Amino acid sequence: MSAPTYTRPPRSTRGGVDIRLPWWALALPVLAFVALLLLILNPADAQAAAEQPAISHLLERLEQLTAR
Repeated sequence: MSAPTYTRPPRSTRGGVDIRLPWWALALPVLAFVALLLLILNPADAQAAAEQPAISHLLERLEQLTAR
């Protein structure tokens, strides 16, 4: 019994790679970078957020987990 053989399609002869990224693949890292940069430039906002009870508890728990 013979099995069918598959041949590879011929390779393209173009000189470059044609990969297209979606718009969010660039937008999300840029947005994260800008948000972190704003926190560095204005740490008073981060301090005000830490004064809220839920955020404070979350930050304490995160600190405990990273200390292990």
